[in-house]
Amino acid sequence: MLPAPGRHGPLGRQGPPGLPGPTVMALRHPREQPLEEALAEVSAVLEQHGFLVVLHPAAAPAEVVRRLHTVRSVLESDRMALIPLPLPPLAVAVIARQLLQLSTADLGAGVLATAARLLTHYIHAGAVLGSVAKLDRVPVTLGAHARSWVPGAQFAVLAAPRPRLVRIGRDPVPPGPDFATGLVHASGRADAAWVTGELAAGWRVEAMEMAPLPAASAPWWATDKVCEFAAGITDPLVLSRLVASVQRARCSWCGLEIIGDRCLLCATPVPPGPAAPSPPLPQAVPAPVPHQGAPPPVAQPPPQSVPPPYHQPAVGAAPPSPPEINR
Repeated sequence: MLPAPGRHGPLGRQGPPGLPGPTVMALRHPREQPLEEALAEVSAVLEQHGFLVVLHPAAAPAEVVRRLHTVRSVLESDRMALIPLPLPPLAVAVIARQLLQLSTADLGAGVLATAARLLTHYIHAGAVLGSVAKLDRVPVTLGAHARSWVPGAQFAVLAAPRPRLVRIGRDPVPPGPDFATGLVHASGRADAAWVTGELAAGWRVEAMEMAPLPAASAPWWATDKVCEFAAGITDPLVLSRLVASVQRARCSWCGLEIIGDRCLLCATPVPPGPAAPSPPLPQAVPAPVPHQGAPPPVAQPPPQSVPPPYHQPAVGAAPPSPPEINR
């Protein structure tokens, strides 16, 4: 929940005494809260704070997503951003905390909301599972399905940034981030020893933290015998420099400054920038006849076109490197 600019002072800065600052809240499940109460709660939050950035896993139950869109539609608010993230529940919570850290910088609500998608490229998330027999969020081979029935078998499954499955005790630690991170882990019925030992050492994490297992983790991983983990950037200065390194645009509808290809508050797409000029077509001219004994002319490569400004990484493209944290 973020204060409106010009109303409670710059975003993330300490305003006058008694006025609210950036904070985090958990919206309740539709089965636990009638629609009227949800509308009153969100309306009060928007009135008090100015903007609301809602993060949820892309695989959240349909009734949860439907409730969020209903509340936003009934309130007719372009100050409420709904952001589904293709990450497990604990990794979504890590990004929520990163956004809270970024709110201490002089960034607008539009930049903070759209920064959530940028930060997903720098999260390494997975879980230790006792079985992958019912796992459908991450691709699993038939052989891994068969081995999961072996008593005592344990698997480490990475969901981000790329799917990967390794068998603990037989396969090496999967590749981790090449920049400084902190590791958060949350245990269900699975032991956290491999996460706090081999994984933390292999990934060279700077700090470790234990958290309660999110209620959505067991359904996401299709088992309650799970120890979920997520590694992300923890330094607020590095986070702010990372976001500042990305080109910004101004939303043509709500006027907020954003990064990426779409404003996540009013859902207005950013028009593409001017296309780079095409190189001139080669002219058919007769090749000069070389003198006797002279080397043949060397063919020159065609001029390269200038790439367009960065908006949103294309599928398969690497995001910008975090500044000053590469190992």
